[in-house]
Amino acid sequence: MAGLLRGRFGWTVRIAALIAVAVAGIGEARQSEWFYPVAQPFDRALYRHWIDADGDCQDTRVEALIQESLEPVKLSADGCTVVRGRWYDPYTDRAFTDPRDLDVDHRIPLAEAHRSGADRWDPARRQVFANDLSHPDTLIAVDQSANRSKADGDPLSWLPPAWGYRCRYVQRWRETKRRWDLREDALEGWWIDGVSWMCRHLGE
Repeated sequence: MAGLLRGRFGWTVRIAALIAVAVAGIGEARQSEWFYPVAQPFDRALYRHWIDADGDCQDTRVEALIQESLEPVKLSADGCTVVRGRWYDPYTDRAFTDPRDLDVDHRIPLAEAHRSGADRWDPARRQVFANDLSHPDTLIAVDQSANRSKADGDPLSWLPPAWGYRCRYVQRWRETKRRWDLREDALEGWWIDGVSWMCRHLGE
Protein backbone atom coordinates (compact mmCIF):
# COMPACT_ATOMS: atom_id res chain seq x y z
CA MET A 1 0.00 0.00 0.00
CA ALA A 2 2.83 2.41 0.85
CA GLY A 3 4.35 1.75 -2.57
CA LEU A 4 1.01 2.51 -4.19
CA LEU A 5 0.84 5.91 -2.46
CA ARG A 6 4.37 6.77 -3.64
CA GLY A 7 3.96 5.45 -7.18
CA ARG A 8 2.66 6.83 -10.42
CA PHE A 9 -0.91 6.99 -9.20
CA GLY A 10 -0.07 8.10 -5.67
CA TRP A 11 -1.80 11.48 -5.84
CA THR A 12 -4.83 9.97 -7.52
CA VAL A 13 -5.13 7.42 -4.75
CA ARG A 14 -4.75 10.08 -2.05
CA ILE A 15 -7.31 12.44 -3.58
CA ALA A 16 -9.81 9.63 -4.14
CA ALA A 17 -9.34 8.49 -0.54
CA LEU A 18 -9.90 12.00 0.82
CA ILE A 19 -13.05 12.47 -1.24
CA ALA A 20 -14.33 9.07 -0.15
CA VAL A 21 -13.74 9.87 3.51
CA ALA A 22 -15.52 13.21 3.13
CA VAL A 23 -18.53 11.66 1.40
CA ALA A 24 -18.71 8.64 3.67
CA GLY A 25 -18.55 11.03 6.62
CA ILE A 26 -22.27 11.65 6.31
CA GLY A 27 -22.61 7.91 6.85
CA GLU A 28 -26.04 6.47 7.31
CA ALA A 29 -27.77 9.73 6.39
CA ARG A 30 -26.59 9.33 2.78
CA GLN A 31 -28.38 6.01 2.47
CA SER A 32 -31.42 6.91 4.52
CA GLU A 33 -34.98 7.10 3.27
CA TRP A 34 -34.73 10.89 3.71
CA PHE A 35 -32.26 11.01 0.81
CA TYR A 36 -33.82 8.14 -1.14
CA PRO A 37 -37.59 8.00 -0.55
CA VAL A 38 -39.10 4.52 -0.86
CA ALA A 39 -42.59 3.27 -1.59
CA GLN A 40 -42.78 1.77 1.91
CA PRO A 41 -40.35 1.77 4.85
CA PHE A 42 -37.81 -1.03 4.92
CA ASP A 43 -38.59 -4.01 7.12
CA ARG A 44 -36.64 -7.27 6.95
CA ALA A 45 -39.95 -9.09 7.28
CA LEU A 46 -40.75 -7.90 3.74
CA TYR A 47 -37.95 -10.18 2.52
CA ARG A 48 -38.81 -13.66 3.74
CA HIS A 49 -35.47 -15.41 3.85
CA TRP A 50 -33.84 -18.64 4.94
CA ILE A 51 -36.83 -20.60 3.71
CA ASP A 52 -36.87 -24.34 3.06
CA ALA A 53 -37.89 -24.11 -0.58
CA ASP A 54 -37.74 -27.83 -1.37
CA GLY A 55 -39.05 -29.14 1.96
CA ASP A 56 -35.95 -31.18 2.80
CA CYS A 57 -35.49 -29.45 6.21
CA GLN A 58 -32.41 -27.55 4.94
CA ASP A 59 -33.11 -23.81 4.72
CA THR A 60 -31.40 -21.41 2.32
CA ARG A 61 -28.54 -20.68 4.72
CA VAL A 62 -27.78 -24.39 5.06
CA GLU A 63 -28.05 -24.91 1.31
CA ALA A 64 -25.60 -22.04 0.72
CA LEU A 65 -23.12 -23.50 3.20
CA ILE A 66 -23.35 -26.88 1.46
CA GLN A 67 -22.87 -25.30 -1.97
CA GLU A 68 -19.87 -23.22 -0.95
CA SER A 69 -17.96 -25.71 1.17
CA LEU A 70 -14.66 -26.72 -0.40
CA GLU A 71 -15.11 -30.27 0.88
CA PRO A 72 -18.15 -32.44 1.64
CA VAL A 73 -19.89 -31.08 4.72
CA LYS A 74 -20.75 -32.97 7.88
CA LEU A 75 -24.45 -32.68 8.68
CA SER A 76 -26.29 -32.99 11.97
CA ALA A 77 -27.93 -36.35 12.80
CA ASP A 78 -31.23 -35.18 11.33
CA GLY A 79 -29.52 -33.87 8.20
CA CYS A 80 -30.98 -30.39 8.64
CA THR A 81 -27.94 -28.34 9.64
CA VAL A 82 -24.25 -28.19 8.77
CA VAL A 83 -21.86 -28.87 11.64
CA ARG A 84 -18.56 -28.86 9.76
CA GLY A 85 -17.07 -28.10 6.36
CA ARG A 86 -14.37 -25.91 4.85
CA TRP A 87 -15.09 -22.45 3.51
CA TYR A 88 -12.92 -19.73 2.05
CA ASP A 89 -13.99 -16.17 2.82
CA PRO A 90 -12.66 -13.74 0.19
CA TYR A 91 -13.70 -10.74 2.32
CA THR A 92 -11.03 -11.58 4.90
CA ASP A 93 -8.82 -14.02 2.92
CA ARG A 94 -9.36 -16.63 5.65
CA ALA A 95 -10.54 -20.23 5.78
CA PHE A 96 -13.13 -21.58 8.21
CA THR A 97 -14.28 -25.02 9.28
CA ASP A 98 -16.97 -24.12 11.82
CA PRO A 99 -20.19 -22.77 10.26
CA ARG A 100 -20.96 -20.94 13.51
CA ASP A 101 -18.16 -18.51 12.59
CA LEU A 102 -19.89 -17.61 9.33
CA ASP A 103 -22.77 -15.48 8.12
CA VAL A 104 -24.35 -16.02 4.74
CA ASP A 105 -24.17 -12.51 3.33
CA HIS A 106 -26.53 -10.96 0.82
CA ARG A 107 -23.94 -9.31 -1.38
CA ILE A 108 -26.50 -6.56 -1.96
CA PRO A 109 -27.90 -6.13 1.56
CA LEU A 110 -31.66 -6.34 1.83
CA ALA A 111 -31.96 -2.73 3.00
CA GLU A 112 -29.73 -1.55 0.14
CA ALA A 113 -31.80 -3.51 -2.36
CA HIS A 114 -34.92 -1.91 -0.89
CA ARG A 115 -33.47 1.58 -1.39
CA SER A 116 -32.42 0.66 -4.91
CA GLY A 117 -35.79 -0.38 -6.31
CA ALA A 118 -36.87 -3.51 -4.46
CA ASP A 119 -39.28 -1.37 -2.43
CA ARG A 120 -41.59 -1.69 -5.44
CA TRP A 121 -41.21 -5.44 -5.91
CA ASP A 122 -43.98 -7.85 -5.08
CA PRO A 123 -43.51 -10.28 -2.15
CA ALA A 124 -42.68 -13.20 -4.43
CA ARG A 125 -39.77 -11.41 -6.12
CA ARG A 126 -38.43 -10.22 -2.77
CA GLN A 127 -38.46 -13.79 -1.48
CA VAL A 128 -36.65 -15.07 -4.56
CA PHE A 129 -33.97 -12.38 -4.17
CA ALA A 130 -33.51 -13.06 -0.45
CA ASN A 131 -33.02 -16.80 -1.06
CA ASP A 132 -31.30 -16.84 -4.46
CA LEU A 133 -29.05 -19.86 -4.84
CA SER A 134 -29.08 -19.74 -8.64
CA HIS A 135 -26.03 -17.47 -8.89
CA PRO A 136 -22.90 -17.64 -6.70
CA ASP A 137 -22.70 -13.86 -6.30
CA THR A 138 -26.07 -13.26 -4.64
CA LEU A 139 -25.27 -15.08 -1.39
CA ILE A 140 -21.80 -15.72 0.01
CA ALA A 141 -20.58 -17.37 3.22
CA VAL A 142 -18.21 -15.01 5.01
CA ASP A 143 -16.72 -14.21 8.39
CA GLN A 144 -19.41 -13.01 10.81
CA SER A 145 -17.48 -9.96 11.97
CA ALA A 146 -16.78 -8.80 8.40
CA ASN A 147 -20.40 -9.19 7.40
CA ARG A 148 -21.63 -7.32 10.45
CA SER A 149 -19.18 -4.48 9.90
CA LYS A 150 -20.54 -4.20 6.35
CA ALA A 151 -24.12 -3.95 7.71
CA ASP A 152 -26.26 -2.50 4.89
CA GLY A 153 -23.52 -0.36 3.36
CA ASP A 154 -22.66 -0.01 -0.30
CA PRO A 155 -19.02 0.00 -1.55
CA LEU A 156 -18.59 3.68 -0.69
CA SER A 157 -19.46 2.85 2.93
CA TRP A 158 -17.62 -0.47 3.16
CA LEU A 159 -15.05 -2.53 1.29
CA PRO A 160 -13.68 -5.95 2.31
CA PRO A 161 -10.67 -5.96 4.65
CA ALA A 162 -8.80 -8.15 2.14
CA TRP A 163 -7.29 -5.64 -0.31
CA GLY A 164 -6.84 -8.29 -2.97
CA TYR A 165 -10.58 -8.84 -3.22
CA ARG A 166 -11.73 -5.22 -3.42
CA CYS A 167 -11.61 -4.94 -7.20
CA ARG A 168 -13.65 -8.10 -7.65
CA TYR A 169 -16.00 -7.03 -4.87
CA VAL A 170 -17.06 -3.80 -6.59
CA GLN A 171 -17.29 -5.56 -9.96
CA ARG A 172 -19.54 -8.28 -8.57
CA TRP A 173 -21.58 -5.75 -6.61
CA ARG A 174 -22.34 -3.89 -9.84
CA GLU A 175 -23.03 -7.08 -11.77
CA THR A 176 -25.43 -8.30 -9.09
CA LYS A 177 -27.33 -5.01 -9.07
CA ARG A 178 -27.64 -5.09 -12.84
CA ARG A 179 -28.78 -8.70 -12.82
CA TRP A 180 -31.61 -7.74 -10.46
CA ASP A 181 -32.31 -4.40 -12.15
CA LEU A 182 -31.44 -2.42 -9.01
CA ARG A 183 -30.33 1.20 -9.21
CA GLU A 184 -26.98 2.68 -8.27
CA ASP A 185 -27.23 6.10 -6.66
CA ALA A 186 -24.97 8.80 -8.10
CA LEU A 187 -22.27 8.66 -5.41
CA GLU A 188 -22.26 4.88 -5.35
CA GLY A 189 -21.85 4.77 -9.13
CA TRP A 190 -19.11 7.40 -9.08
CA TRP A 191 -17.19 5.49 -6.43
CA ILE A 192 -17.48 2.16 -8.22
CA ASP A 193 -16.32 3.81 -11.46
CA GLY A 194 -13.33 5.28 -9.63
CA VAL A 195 -12.35 2.03 -7.96
CA SER A 196 -12.79 0.15 -11.24
CA TRP A 197 -10.57 2.70 -13.03
CA MET A 198 -7.83 2.26 -10.45
CA CYS A 199 -8.14 -1.52 -10.65
CA ARG A 200 -7.69 -1.47 -14.43
CA HIS A 201 -4.68 0.83 -14.26
CA LEU A 202 -3.05 -1.12 -11.46
CA GLY A 203 -3.67 -4.42 -13.22
CA GLU A 204 -5.89 -5.84 -10.51
